[in-house]
Amino acid sequence: MDEPDELHIAMFPWLAFGHIIPYLELAKLIAQRGHKISFISTPRNIQRLPSIPPNLKPRINLVSLALPHVENLPNNAEATADLPFDKIPYLKEAYDRLQDSVFHFLHSSSPDWIIFDFAPYWLPEIATKLGISRVFFSIVGAWTLSFCGSSYTAILNGDDPRTEPQHFTVPPKWVTFPSKVAFRIHEAKRFLDHIEVNSSGVTDMFRWGSVLAGCDVIAARSCLELEADFLRLVEDLHCKPVIPVGLLPPSAQFSEGGEDEKWVTIREWLDKQTQESVVYIAFGSELTMNQNDITELALGLELSGLPFFWALMNRDESVRLPDGFEERVKGRGVVWTSWAPQLRIMAHESVGGFLTHCGYSSVIEALSFGLALIMLPFAIDQGLIARVFEGKKVGIEVPRDEQDGSFTRNSVAESLRLVVVDKEGSAYRENAKQQMVTLFGDETISDRCMDQFVAFLRGHKKLTSDVSSSY
Repeated sequence: MDEPDELHIAMFPWLAFGHIIPYLELAKLIAQRGHKISFISTPRNIQRLPSIPPNLKPRINLVSLALPHVENLPNNAEATADLPFDKIPYLKEAYDRLQDSVFHFLHSSSPDWIIFDFAPYWLPEIATKLGISRVFFSIVGAWTLSFCGSSYTAILNGDDPRTEPQHFTVPPKWVTFPSKVAFRIHEAKRFLDHIEVNSSGVTDMFRWGSVLAGCDVIAARSCLELEADFLRLVEDLHCKPVIPVGLLPPSAQFSEGGEDEKWVTIREWLDKQTQESVVYIAFGSELTMNQNDITELALGLELSGLPFFWALMNRDESVRLPDGFEERVKGRGVVWTSWAPQLRIMAHESVGGFLTHCGYSSVIEALSFGLALIMLPFAIDQGLIARVFEGKKVGIEVPRDEQDGSFTRNSVAESLRLVVVDKEGSAYRENAKQQMVTLFGDETISDRCMDQFVAFLRGHKKLTSDVSSSY
């Protein structure tokens, strides 16, 4: 861009790579438009970032702030991927102790804007005192933001009338358009755990509500073509601008490097498979599945008769695959227990479906390659994401017990076959290949969203918190 008035924008994501990577993608897109980024994280996380393209390095300053020591937090644990789930509250406590370091950096560098995540409930006040305009960038869709309600009433003041799990199994009353986006009862029980005070001393909902209330602008990882109704609803709920920044699918050449031995081995196996016949299975690096889930999933893959590539990164190392499973599926299926180049696997012509926990980044990646979804959500907003994309008819959820969330090998096998090979599932495959590739892979939509977002930032420096909606 040749416009004057270069912006300086600080960015401060939560210490999870599912947050850090979308923030980095956003940083690169802003930098491409001629602006300066200060990307703030901790030393080990900065070291683990994907390489930044050479043409953008002069515009992206990686700022390492030492993570304060907290009792019960293991040494060198600086991201959620470094920890079991029950120790993540200690990471939040350490993150909160970055307040002084963040203040000193912002005070000395005087950015025009700070873009922050859900966790630093204390940051809006700091930025306001320093006269820095504030963006909350939500890595989740507007359907999730709207499901939580208004920051002022439902979240911060405890005025949400929904107090029991069953209250969360229907769309909230403020969703006035047709919607099936709500939790199953077993998901609602887990969701309510986030309302409980943890050892960080602050609930996740309080964090969420505080940053929503304290920002000038809400940026959403979304676009009007995907969820215009929900984006408008979030704007109405919070009475401030909501700007979709696009879906931010990561660029394969930026994030996965050159040819390596792992990819060569995987590609050789994929090359031997029939076109669009392989199921790719991945549940991220931070999900802990119990023994029963692993057993039923494995036996369901076996029962399906389909070729599969399973990137298995389960956090509980005591959980084992069923006896004899790998021998029985040898040749037809691969269980890969180290890091896998997900984008390259998804892009391979032999892959025809994606069995996923519905992490938003993974869903975006799969749909950008036109893969139909077999969905098995486990935590946080994953169930809401599954409802959205089942509603768009690009895949189905594996049937589960409503109360405890358990599933069977037969339900896994039948779901896989329906989505990947059965004639009855052809609509899911066609919708994923046609509608979703157009939406998720269209650079015109992405460029328009980013241009509008950056134009807003340039035109609204030094906003005050009483800004009214102008988007």
